[in-house]
Amino acid sequence: MSSRREFITLLGSAAALPHAARAQQQRPVIGYFSTESPDPSQDRMRAFREGLGEASYVEGQNVLIEYRFGKGQADVLPAMAADLVARGVKVIATPTTPSALAAKRATTTIPIVFAIGSDPVQLGLVHSLNRPGGNVTGVAFLTVELAPKLLEMLHDVIPTATSFALLVNPANPSIAEPVVSNVQAAVRTLGLELRVLQASTEHELDAIFMLLKQHGVAGLVIGPDPFFSTRSEALGELTRRYKVPAIFERRELVLSGGLMSYGASITEADRLAGIYAGRILNGEKPSELPVQQSTKVELVVNLKTARSLGLTVPLPLLARADEVIE
Repeated sequence: MSSRREFITLLGSAAALPHAARAQQQRPVIGYFSTESPDPSQDRMRAFREGLGEASYVEGQNVLIEYRFGKGQADVLPAMAADLVARGVKVIATPTTPSALAAKRATTTIPIVFAIGSDPVQLGLVHSLNRPGGNVTGVAFLTVELAPKLLEMLHDVIPTATSFALLVNPANPSIAEPVVSNVQAAVRTLGLELRVLQASTEHELDAIFMLLKQHGVAGLVIGPDPFFSTRSEALGELTRRYKVPAIFERRELVLSGGLMSYGASITEADRLAGIYAGRILNGEKPSELPVQQSTKVELVVNLKTARSLGLTVPLPLLARADEVIE
């Protein structure tokens, strides 16, 4: 009898194994596809998973996530996108403009959910904000539109200065060109001079900071770009080392010694994108989900850096700050 019970138990275990394997396979897979690097993306991924949770999906329980990071290298994106398509993921989440474009080129059937700071209509990702059409939708937050504001804030801190620099990435013209155009318009309004600097490699970044003082500029506006975002901390250290008053959209720059950051709450956009990914897994179509626009912005000021540069941050600007580092 004992042997018979053991045999029945073994049969039950063997029958359960294929069922468990099927359950594992049945969990939908999301491809999280970014041009950034894993470490700087932790907050963004956490916010995306939070949004998924609001749509009743928990990573490792009822959904799996395949992560792909380009680490600032645009040339690897097509192969990464093709790999996710070949793996048959159910949704591709793209938290950067280049990865969204690469995903769209790779598939017209797998739903794509973006969280980007560019105009998705102008980029050709969607037909319109209200009726995206096709397989792409997501969340757009402010970046290019905020670039002139970065210049204005830096000028508020250095009101006697007449010459500023703008740093852009020439390898990403879809962002660089409108940023330059918008900031140049603000420069004309304020009666200032602007020197546009370009960098798409770390060597070029180092060279620019070494020569920045020779350009005769009072402060630096770092334009939005995934290449710069993946190096926010390094940029903060460079601005501190070379004593350059600088402003960027990412708070990591300020935490590493930069003067100020002013930008959209990217994690809020990622949370909303996570909700959309969950809704698509539940059966909704991306073509019927309007592009959301996240307008929440955050200002961070490093007073310690301001004092080391001999600058005084105006009280009205400090009053607007969401975070002040003493």
